[in-house]
Amino acid sequence: MSQTTIEPPPEVDSSDRVVWYRNVEILRIVAQVAAVVIVVGLLAWLFNNLLTNLNRQNINTDFGFLSRPTNFQISFDEGFDPRSSVWQMVFVGIKNTFLAGIVGIVIASIVGLIVGIARLSSNWLVAKLATVYVEAFRNIPPLVIIIFFGFAIFTFGPVPVLEEATQISWFGSENIALILSNQRWGIPSLIAEDNVGIFWMIFIGAIVAAIVVAIYRTRLSDRTGVLHHRVRWALGTFVIIAIAGHFIVGGAFSASWPQLSENGRRIDEGFVLNFGYISTTLALGLYTASHVAEIIRGSILAVPKGQSEAANAIALRSFQRYRYIVLPQALRIALPPTINQYLNLIKNTSLGIAVSYAEITLLTKTSIGNGRPAPQSIAVLMAVYLLFSLTISFILNLYNRRIQLVER
Repeated sequence: MSQTTIEPPPEVDSSDRVVWYRNVEILRIVAQVAAVVIVVGLLAWLFNNLLTNLNRQNINTDFGFLSRPTNFQISFDEGFDPRSSVWQMVFVGIKNTFLAGIVGIVIASIVGLIVGIARLSSNWLVAKLATVYVEAFRNIPPLVIIIFFGFAIFTFGPVPVLEEATQISWFGSENIALILSNQRWGIPSLIAEDNVGIFWMIFIGAIVAAIVVAIYRTRLSDRTGVLHHRVRWALGTFVIIAIAGHFIVGGAFSASWPQLSENGRRIDEGFVLNFGYISTTLALGLYTASHVAEIIRGSILAVPKGQSEAANAIALRSFQRYRYIVLPQALRIALPPTINQYLNLIKNTSLGIAVSYAEITLLTKTSIGNGRPAPQSIAVLMAVYLLFSLTISFILNLYNRRIQLVER
């Protein structure tokens, strides 16, 4: 019986080895290290050059200016005065940027979803109107749209001046539900009462109860096959507990109705919206909606046609087909590019400077014009936008991973 012998691998002659300066792996590492050194050196040179120029002009390089007064008044903000600090100005700018961005995102999401579905409608007129909307808004710069709303509709448009503002009553009562003028709009608001702290505790409890109900309905559906309807049950639970809590504490909020002052130059009570906010929010919302609509349309077309055919085979109506079959699958495809549109909308709120909307960019520019150091002010501005973008990306990416299908 023959035995199989295993021969050792042949020895590699040292003369056949690749020298280090011809080794691709080593060259890649050296190139990366060199690139990092060059970038760090360039940044260090630029920073040192900046400090040298600032010191030459006797400009402070610290951030102590944030605690000093701004020495200017913010339009349409009666709670802010020239004695307020720059930090307070930054918080006002963050608040105004957030309000414009979050409402603009809601407008863009709702309008974009409706228009995106309408573009695929079998009704010729509906599909063409949706196409006209998309092509019109998508091909006009957002700055032009903001200026159009700010000046063509408000400042020089058909909206009356504040002294002659249009007032709309609440279903024929003496309470005013809406005040329209070319500078400010007044809408009803809520005023917190003394016992609102107890209500907020009940409010948090309502959120926890809604989450528990949603989890229970999901597990019940997995166990029995019954439709979970977790959104309806959770929302109903939350609303019932929140409303009950409002009355249990004896009324946590009271209504505040807008009304014109005696001289007709301001709106007392209620919630006041200025024309800069309305122009910026509405323009960016409608502009972004045109891009979201195309994302929705493309995502719906990306859903396999057999899904719609199967829905028609079991006699689902058009609304049911979209609600239960098409849209859940299309939204998984649409969410990643839609996140980019939301980020663009937040950053485009800086264009509100064209209609004097007091968002963070306009306030920073005004602060610099009043003698505050520009490098530090711009650094704070960049940090604010970075915080907005990272927060939105983090939240929506978590949701995106949550709704993606897990392959097994």
